[in-house]
Amino acid sequence: MHRFLTTAAAILLPLPAMAAAAPAPADPYMARVAKVLAATPLIDGHNDWPEALVDHAGDKRWTLDLNRLDTKDYDTDIERLRLGKVGGQFWSVFVSPALPGLEQVKATLEQIDLVNQIVRRYPQTFQLAMTAADVRAAHKAGKIASMIGVEGGGQIDKSLSVLRAYKRLGAGYLTLTHAVTIDWADSATDNPKHDGLTKFGETVVHELNRLGMLVDLSHVSEATMLDALAVTKAPVIFSHSSAKAICDHSRNVSDAVLKQVAANGGVVMVNFAPNYISEKRRVWGAARGAEQARYNAPPFGGLYIGDPEKAKAALAQWEKANPEPKVTMSDVADHIDHIAKVAGVDHVGLGGDYDGLPALPEGMDGVETYPKLLAELMRRGWSDADIAKLAGGNILRVMEAAEKVAASMRGEPAATETIAQLDGTK
Repeated sequence: MHRFLTTAAAILLPLPAMAAAAPAPADPYMARVAKVLAATPLIDGHNDWPEALVDHAGDKRWTLDLNRLDTKDYDTDIERLRLGKVGGQFWSVFVSPALPGLEQVKATLEQIDLVNQIVRRYPQTFQLAMTAADVRAAHKAGKIASMIGVEGGGQIDKSLSVLRAYKRLGAGYLTLTHAVTIDWADSATDNPKHDGLTKFGETVVHELNRLGMLVDLSHVSEATMLDALAVTKAPVIFSHSSAKAICDHSRNVSDAVLKQVAANGGVVMVNFAPNYISEKRRVWGAARGAEQARYNAPPFGGLYIGDPEKAKAALAQWEKANPEPKVTMSDVADHIDHIAKVAGVDHVGLGGDYDGLPALPEGMDGVETYPKLLAELMRRGWSDADIAKLAGGNILRVMEAAEKVAASMRGEPAATETIAQLDGTK
């Protein structure tokens, strides 16, 4: 009786309702993505999960269950990494460049230890990787290859010995600067002091080559990029940067530099930060920051200084009149397309900067969304072979090339010069 009523009711349903109830056909692009990522590990160049764990979990970070985390606080957890088919990750061990040098070193060591402890606690999920062969072996075993990136030259405290110690502890790259210019390299987001690299900075690049660590040029000024490209013996990376021709942010890579990256054999791994992806969003963000300072800029500035609630209400009114521009997955794909067009498909990768951003593009809320991005590129005409290069093939090639350079420099002694000897500074 009930079965008959159900069937009859179904017959009486209008056709659109019937269609809505039917399961959607499988996305053929997602099937292609799955096939590509089964053969080639998807490797992201930069994820700030260790820092996010420090910020949100504090001392509990050492024992916190990492399988499923609150999506309001984290872009990353084990379940989401698996959904995103992530095969390899450079975990950023970032510490504030505002800290004194020795404190930066201590905090960096603790971050490196945190990555190692995560791998030790979840051996069925993660596997430490130092070489391209290690990454491939981890992927073959169904694990996420875990590499380490030190995100700021200040974190070596002007000591090549500290750099070598990081290498022995598993560091795979050094970002030459972060947000501020340091004693031997100019940052993209600070006033320049050196017109690029100093002699000590050039020695750091040479020592990275000798050690087999990747030279990471995200966050550095264009002059620093060009100096590093001029002296490096190995391909460079930009672990999380995008295309300056599309979004004119100083953190992004100009077409002139993209062409040099191609000649160098390096790779630019595209960042997902809205301010680096959308020119409209970049301009809006600067305007919002100016409005915020206009209303309340302690200790002396602002129309409503000393009245934070009034300043907050005024900013809300400004935001209502000036809504934030939307940034989408399609905008991210535009950067990937542009870098592939200018530098070549062999020189572009993924560097999402997850867990390091205050906002993300629509549709890219966490590490689970990589397959959707790759499917979007397939819809634009990308072949499976080119998707494999973007996803992981290009960075694996760069890692292998850096390993060969290090092998060719094996007979060289370790660099021991100090910044005082090379640059005449302390």
